[in-house]
Amino acid sequence: MEKIRWGVLSTGKIAHKFAQALQATADSELYAVSSRSEEKAEAFAAQYGFEKHYGSTEEMLADKNVQVVYIGSPMSCHYEDAIKCLMAGKNVLCEKTVTLCTEQLDDILKLADEKKLFFMEAMWTKTLPHFLQAKKWFEEGRIGRIKMIKSDFVNMCEGDPDNRLFRSDLGGGALLDLGVYPLTFTQAFLGSSPESITAYAHMKNDIDYDDAIILKYHDAIASMTFGFDCKSENAASVVGEEGVIVFDSWFHCSEKVSLYDKNNRLIETKNFPHPRTGYEYEIIEVNRCLRSGLTESPLVPHSGTREVMVMIDRIKKIIGLSYPDENCNSQF
Repeated sequence: MEKIRWGVLSTGKIAHKFAQALQATADSELYAVSSRSEEKAEAFAAQYGFEKHYGSTEEMLADKNVQVVYIGSPMSCHYEDAIKCLMAGKNVLCEKTVTLCTEQLDDILKLADEKKLFFMEAMWTKTLPHFLQAKKWFEEGRIGRIKMIKSDFVNMCEGDPDNRLFRSDLGGGALLDLGVYPLTFTQAFLGSSPESITAYAHMKNDIDYDDAIILKYHDAIASMTFGFDCKSENAASVVGEEGVIVFDSWFHCSEKVSLYDKNNRLIETKNFPHPRTGYEYEIIEVNRCLRSGLTESPLVPHSGTREVMVMIDRIKKIIGLSYPDENCNSQF
């Protein structure tokens, strides 16, 4: 079977983890990498075994052998990078949060549709085996109707002013970097937009450091916290009328999920050790979709990505978060 030829846009920290996962995916070819620095691209290519390296995005996109591009650039660059890739006829896997606002995401999805190209948000959570197991339990009715979802994603991060996490001009802040996970987690189980949103944030230097969010649905409530200033166990639970699904610490990338009955008695636990970094599951899904001629993943559908982006926009307005380069008008 011919391998899928991947191009990696950016050589940042997350791109290194992605490249390690590519190495562990049998039907993926580490074909090309691009960076604003040709020296960095060359070093990255040598470290992971990429065949080609380029000192600009445009050079890599001109390579007709690149079949799909992974975008791992800062969030403020995602929109422009995704548009460039699609205009060049490349399929795209783009890191989350995909864009700074819903209008930008709509541009990308529209262009992908017009070009008949594959596009997927790199929301690896939705492709992980333990997450899919939890969805299976829920869909089988094991916990009954959902009444409450609780999730946290709190990391202690040093407030380095040069770090993208703390730079408004690079799309920094806890909402886009961390909050997208519990919001996606909630949307995946409740499957619709909330009736109302209550949000609080500790703002500093024009970005949100710590947030608390409550989503009210017709007959369910979801609560979540996320931020940079402290550390928590980062667990998550889906509470139903007949049982509870519990994700261990680091629920977004953990390997274990447990099912309890409504009396808190353990019914079943599943463990799914990652072969490498855990990113390999989203790579496998992209490769599967490309081989099947799909332009959208059923595991990470465009509709779900958009619903989460709409929630993010609503939360941004509530907490007073905006970005200097946030231009939400069509650019093509």
